Amino acid sequence: MPDTLLATLLHWSPALLRGLGINVGISLLAVGLGTLVGLAIGALHLSSVRGLRQLASGYVVAFRNAPWLVLVYGIAYAVPFEIVVRGHVIPFPDWLKVTFALALPASAHVAEIFRGAVQSIPHTQWEAAASLAFTRRDILWRIVLPQCVRRMLPSWMNLYAVITMGTALASLVGVHDLLDTAQIASNTVNRTPFTVLTYFTVLALFFVYCYPISRLTRRMERAHVAA
Repeated sequence: MPDTLLATLLHWSPALLRGLGINVGISLLAVGLGTLVGLAIGALHLSSVRGLRQLASGYVVAFRNAPWLVLVYGIAYAVPFEIVVRGHVIPFPDWLKVTFALALPASAHVAEIFRGAVQSIPHTQWEAAASLAFTRRDILWRIVLPQCVRRMLPSWMNLYAVITMGTALASLVGVHDLLDTAQIASNTVNRTPFTVLTYFTVLALFFVYCYPISRLTRRMERAHVAA
């Protein structure tokens, strides 16, 4: 019996790995897009204009505390399957909608990470650079941001691992990811022991992918503290 279950799981393993690839792809795109938007929001959060700061703060509070499942369903139903622009049909597949949905909380977290990193730079560095005739832009790009990248990286990597695990929600809106593939395999074989084994395999695959990221994050945090 165990040999039969393992043989069946081995038969489905290529499909499961392809499903994991979909999850990884969604996570990479979501965090990449979220990083670009988050850096812009974080910059507004540090603006000297009060209205911009309040706008950025509202964005961060809203999407940091929004349930991811609600965002996924909301984007899935709010965004049409395709948009026609000057006779050209632009498709919006379900995986892209999930990417946008996960990019929203990712951007809010990146904005907070960026704001915290900038504010952690001692103000004396700004004053010293200004005394050397550096402009505010030069101080930001040449002195502050290089230090911020190092301080942001552990938190950013931890966020990526969390977003990767959150991509399991994609199966709920029809994306053929790892979890959806596991459900198809379970329904096809229709045996309880195989179902249990399949979902533990899904758990193991996510663990194998995310755990090294978590370990590397902790190592970088310890190195930063030691420095």
